[in-house]
Amino acid sequence: MTSGIDDDIEADADTDTDLDTQGDEDISTANTMRERADESRLKLKILLSANRLLVTGVLALVFFVVFMILGQLYYPSLQTDLQTGDTIETLFSTMLGAIITGTTLIVTISQLVISQENGPLGDQHERMSSAMDFRSYTSELLGRPVPVDPSAFLRLIVDATQQRASALRDAVADTGDEELKHDVDEFTDSLTGNADEVRDQLDGAQFGSFDVLFAALNFNYGWKIFQVERIAYEHDETLSNEEHQLLEELKTTLSMFGPAREHIKTLYFQWALIDLSQLILYVSLPALVVTGGMLAFVGDSTFTGVTLGIENILWIVDAAFTISLLPFLLLVAYIARIATIAKRTLAIGPLILRDSQR
Repeated sequence: MTSGIDDDIEADADTDTDLDTQGDEDISTANTMRERADESRLKLKILLSANRLLVTGVLALVFFVVFMILGQLYYPSLQTDLQTGDTIETLFSTMLGAIITGTTLIVTISQLVISQENGPLGDQHERMSSAMDFRSYTSELLGRPVPVDPSAFLRLIVDATQQRASALRDAVADTGDEELKHDVDEFTDSLTGNADEVRDQLDGAQFGSFDVLFAALNFNYGWKIFQVERIAYEHDETLSNEEHQLLEELKTTLSMFGPAREHIKTLYFQWALIDLSQLILYVSLPALVVTGGMLAFVGDSTFTGVTLGIENILWIVDAAFTISLLPFLLLVAYIARIATIAKRTLAIGPLILRDSQR
C-alpha cells in the first residue's frame, strides 16, 4: 500500500468551477490531502507516507554528514579539541543524561496512553455500550452488518455514500430544473471519483500501518456535506419530498464517516505512540552503551591516524554522537507524522481551516 500512497501524493485533481453562493465556488474540489493542502509532494511524503524507520535513518545520515563537514571544513580545530579528554567527556556526559531523561519521559507518555484503556467496570461497560450503539446505528443506516476490520468499515461507508449519490442523480434525471441536474451530476461525479480512489487505497490496507488512516484523510467528506446542504437549500422549491429524503440520507451517511475516521485516528495515535515507546527503549540501550563507552574508554590517544583524509577520532566521535541521537531522531520522525495528522483533522464536519481550499 505504500506505493499506492506515493501514487496518490503524485496525483493531480480535476478542478471544476461553476456555481455560486457568494462569489464563485467549486462544486467538486481537490479530493486528496496533498491537493487540498497545496503543499510540496516531497514534504508530505516525508511527513506522512514514508516509513518512520527510514526517515529516522535518513535524519541520522544527514546529521552524520553535516557533523563531519563542519568538523573537517568549517571548524578544523575541532579535531584538535577532540584529542583532549575534556571535550569528549563534556559532549557525551551531556548526551548520557539526555538519553536517560528522554527515555523516561517517553515511557511515561506510553503509560499515559495505556492508562486510557484501564478503568473500573462501569467505565468499561460504558465504552462497550457506546461502541455497540454506534455499530448498531451504522448497521441500521447502511442495511447490513458492520465489518470488524477498520479498512472494510470505512470502505462500507464510502460505498454507501456513492450508492446514495447515484440514487439522487437518478431521481433528479427527469426534472425540468437544468441547474439542479447540473449541480447533482457534477457533485455525484466528484464524489464517485473520490470514492473510487479511497476504496482502492483501503483495499488490503492493514491497521497498524499508516495506510488505513491515510486513505481516510483523502475522503473529503466535510466539503461534500456542505454541498448536500447547499443543493437542498438552493433548490428547495424544485426538489420533491423523495429527493429531499435522498439528500438527507446522503448527508447522514457522509456524517457517519467523520466519527468513524476520528475513532480510527485515535486508535492509530495510541498504536503509534506505543510503537514509538518500544522503539525508543530498543535504541536507547545501544545509545547508552556507546555513550558510556565513549566516556569510559576513549582518551587522548585511543584513536590515532587518518582514514580518507580525516582524523580517526572525528570518525569515531561523529558515529558515536549520531548513535546517541537515535532516540531523539525516532521521536522527531513519529511526532512529525502525528502532529501533521492532528493539524489536518482539527475540525470534524464541514469546517474548512485551510486557506488553500477556502
